Amino acid sequence: MPVLEVNHLHKTFGAVTAVEDISFSVEAGEIFTIIGPNGAGKTTTLEMIEGLQTPDRGSVAFGSLDWKRNADQIKMTIGVQPQSGALFDLLSVEENLDLFASFYPKATPTATVLEMINMTDQRNKHVKKLSGGQRQRLAIGLAMINDPTVIFLDEPTTGLDPQARRNIWDIILKLKGLGKTTILTTHYMEEAEKLSDRVCIVDQGKIVSLDTPAALIDRLTKEREVRLSLMDGEKAAEVTEQMALLHPAVVRANREGPTLKIWTTQPEETLYDLFGFTKDRGFRVEQISIREMSLEDVFIAFTGKEWRD
Repeated sequence: MPVLEVNHLHKTFGAVTAVEDISFSVEAGEIFTIIGPNGAGKTTTLEMIEGLQTPDRGSVAFGSLDWKRNADQIKMTIGVQPQSGALFDLLSVEENLDLFASFYPKATPTATVLEMINMTDQRNKHVKKLSGGQRQRLAIGLAMINDPTVIFLDEPTTGLDPQARRNIWDIILKLKGLGKTTILTTHYMEEAEKLSDRVCIVDQGKIVSLDTPAALIDRLTKEREVRLSLMDGEKAAEVTEQMALLHPAVVRANREGPTLKIWTTQPEETLYDLFGFTKDRGFRVEQISIREMSLEDVFIAFTGKEWRD
């Protein structure tokens, strides 16, 4: 049985439909990521699942528990990453954790959480003196304090530098290693692609696609982009382009000066033949690369929008 089942959620605010018939299920131990452009309905969806918003229609179930009959039990079994405003600035890291632990009949030892979020050395530091990354790690620690089955992380790395973002990734992967189920929202495509077991793309209040990152990318296209730069100038690139377009695996090509972009369904075979051709003609290859499709390509293809952090 899935640990979370979302069925036909619908939510309107006046004349605006924020969420329209969203359904999905999440298995135990998954990192399940919801992505979408601003205004897509992902935050409203998350708030309905967390019990912060009441759906106009539809239901949310955590196993055999639902919000109408079992709200108190659900609150004991889920963890929600609070926004930075929920932290008490004049208390230390350890005092914040101890305070939140007091809200639950069962709590993870503070020392264990401090170690999980790598803040043992900062345990006595006041929150107001923490960096942005440290505050986010503490916020995740607060979501972990009741030893939840399902943890909700709403854009936990937004605004952080790359190193701080990677520290958060490490914590999320530790949670997965403990068997926790994580529901994540993010604005970072690389983050979703690297962390997620499955990705749910939401746009205009509806799910437009849901699958593993690899399956979403594979579904988009079988093509790969091969880029070739020739040291012998535009004429050499033009001749090589003409040869490439005759190759049965090449779908299309584009030339910019001495650089060729070639889209092919068989990149290795295409490269082998291209190298044979350039060698026979005496053309010198300066640089070559194969670009894999990414989750950002999938996002743009399904929503028609460029991603903005």
